[in-house]
Amino acid sequence: MSGRARLALCAAAATLMAACALLPLVDQPTWLFQTVLLVAVQTGVGAAARRVPLARPLTVAAQVLVTLMLLTLVFARQQAFFGLVPGPEAFRHFGDLLQQGSDDVSRYAIPAPLTDGIKLMLIGGVMVIGLLVDTLAVTFRSAAPAGLPLLALYSVAAGLSDGGTDWLWFLVAAAGYLMLLLAEGRDRLAQWGRVFGGAPRAPGDPDGGAVAPVRTGRRIGAVALGVALVVPAALPAMQGGLLDGTGAGVGAGNGNGGTISAVNPLVSLRDSLNVENDRQVLSLKTSAGDLSDMYLRIVSLDDFDGTTWKPSQRHIVGVPDVFPTPVGLGTGIKRSTVKTTVTAADWYAQDWLPMPYPPSGVRISGNWRYEPVGMTLVGDHGQNTRGETYQVNSLDVQPTADQLAAAAQPPAALKREYTKVPSKLPKVVAQTAKAITAGSASHYEEAVKLQDYFAVSGGFQYDTQVEVGRGPDAIATFLKKKQGFCVHFSFAMAAMARTLGIPARVAVGFAPGTPQADGSVSVTLKDAHAWPELYFEGVGWTRFEPTPTRGTVPSYTQSNTPGSSQPDEALPSRGSSTAPSVSASPSESCTSQQRKLEACDSPSAAVAQPDGGGGSWRWLWYALIGLGGLVVLAIPLAPMLWRARVRSVRLGAHARTEEGAAAHALAAWQELTGSAWDVGILPDESQTPRKAAARIVRLGHLDPAAGASVHRVADALEQVLYAPRPRPVAGLAEDVRRVVAALNGSVNRWSRLRARFAPRSAVQVLWAVSARWAALRARAVAARPTLRRPSGQQG
Repeated sequence: MSGRARLALCAAAATLMAACALLPLVDQPTWLFQTVLLVAVQTGVGAAARRVPLARPLTVAAQVLVTLMLLTLVFARQQAFFGLVPGPEAFRHFGDLLQQGSDDVSRYAIPAPLTDGIKLMLIGGVMVIGLLVDTLAVTFRSAAPAGLPLLALYSVAAGLSDGGTDWLWFLVAAAGYLMLLLAEGRDRLAQWGRVFGGAPRAPGDPDGGAVAPVRTGRRIGAVALGVALVVPAALPAMQGGLLDGTGAGVGAGNGNGGTISAVNPLVSLRDSLNVENDRQVLSLKTSAGDLSDMYLRIVSLDDFDGTTWKPSQRHIVGVPDVFPTPVGLGTGIKRSTVKTTVTAADWYAQDWLPMPYPPSGVRISGNWRYEPVGMTLVGDHGQNTRGETYQVNSLDVQPTADQLAAAAQPPAALKREYTKVPSKLPKVVAQTAKAITAGSASHYEEAVKLQDYFAVSGGFQYDTQVEVGRGPDAIATFLKKKQGFCVHFSFAMAAMARTLGIPARVAVGFAPGTPQADGSVSVTLKDAHAWPELYFEGVGWTRFEPTPTRGTVPSYTQSNTPGSSQPDEALPSRGSSTAPSVSASPSESCTSQQRKLEACDSPSAAVAQPDGGGGSWRWLWYALIGLGGLVVLAIPLAPMLWRARVRSVRLGAHARTEEGAAAHALAAWQELTGSAWDVGILPDESQTPRKAAARIVRLGHLDPAAGASVHRVADALEQVLYAPRPRPVAGLAEDVRRVVAALNGSVNRWSRLRARFAPRSAVQVLWAVSARWAALRARAVAARPTLRRPSGQQG
């Protein structure tokens, strides 16, 4: 290996070793594996450009271009030309992601969730540092100044982190920098025909004059590392937001007081709802008879500035043994007590405690404080939910529609605080609310009409990918597009309720989870939810559910209650609506319940196709560069990409005929055994499907629900193998996905990463290629004409 190539590898390694200091800042290390691949491509492009050789500025320009294209491929391929070449839309998307990342940095506690914005800041920052280090150390052959960008990278991580292992990351970063200095020293000496230890020692010089550059490099490194030790200690800690070590911004003191800062605790609901591998967040054991109303509330957002909702600054106190009666709850309202035991996952670090609302008492250890207005618990001095088990007593409040309709006016102070609407809120919000609720006799009827407008009659669709923008016009844009997820629905309904004079706020937490075979309830990331709470005197804060297909509609707002705006399905649909929207409504043959379940057909929106450019050589050149980058990336990712493709094909739709049923069952079994193989459970072809299923359940340590899914797939396979007329079995694909998730959850992080990036079952590709090659050779030998010997000759 040449000295320049060795120096390039050391520069890349030094960058990645310094980047390891960023690992404690987020809860997932997967971004670093992506960064390794991208930095490797970046370094390879620089090495190739220097090999040509290109001029130094052109080498740097080539690396900058490839770096930009790599970031586009990872973060903005849908907005780029050919998925690789950035344009105006891609740069706008980068700006939005960076703004999101900036907001998330000020919002989340360490370790923060790996949102797209934070991921771009991490990967993009490391790649920029890597480009600077490679340029200084390799292109311009000055390794010592390359320590400055490395120092900047480490200092940012050290200034944010408050863990006890900072010294370890410092040693890793320092080792990378020293390795870079030594590589440069060896390269310089090699140019003079010497190597380490090969020069004679001069009299009086124990180190020898030949290694003076090495001593100089070591001295420079020692000075730089000393600065790296001093600078993080001198940097002020970041205060405010959830990156602060105190988590929620709770004041210190005697533990009986303090305040909660007005930061936005809203979890990244879009990221939670869009995760590919759903993860369990909480496990519940509850005495509630009806789980449909078992919402877990984290915090209420009551400060509305026209752009977003966030919690107001509130006074906190010590956790009381018995919580006071909720504000506004009268004696005539039916209620019962529910006891719930909650266990949080050991990775779930939330500063606010998820609880059923309204709570009447909590038993939990640790530094927790009580906020009386929202009836929430918040962690103090870094306390969070990670691995906590706690018991909550709560009230199941069961008001009737008549009681809500007859509610008196709320207290003036409460109404004044919770009906505030900023002047910058677009007028269309209040106008739409008045049009929807025209003719209502009470605030309750207005609330039900608002709920039904969003959930049933307004033509809204649930979509976690939609963008409605930011700022004061976001709600107006949502009302126009009629697409969004729970945040949009809850924000819009609460804002519209306030314009009608109904006290309103937004609650953030989890919708009811999924019952398990052992009697517990599993709450996962995809159960993350937001919903509006409206205040009615005599009942208190009352939940509504405007989001289609999410959560459960409260019984006191059903169609058989007075004042409901939900149409009678027995009656024909009307041709007009009081809603101000002029967009096309769903088909008249679609019932309200079908609209609630999003079971109606709707015309697809036209998708604008970008202009291809009609034969521009410039775009062809960009395409060739992009193709080369894709090839470089695809080689190490080939097993993962092949596995994802195979899984998609196997679990895709099949014809529901006898042949289709057999193919579907066989494909589902192959995918199940292949996924088990990926996590280390080798297939055993000598066993029957039933015994093989039992073996997977045993070795995979699967829970009863996942074990039942394995046996259902095995039963379907046995039916295909032995039944004279196999019948289709529904739900096999979902069973396989459930088993895959359970298998990944039963192994450690390294095994999960290996199963994703280097799946063992990918060896089947090599077997298939070998078999086809053997068959091709056999056909070639069979087609070769045989040579006949003349008669009479002996062999």
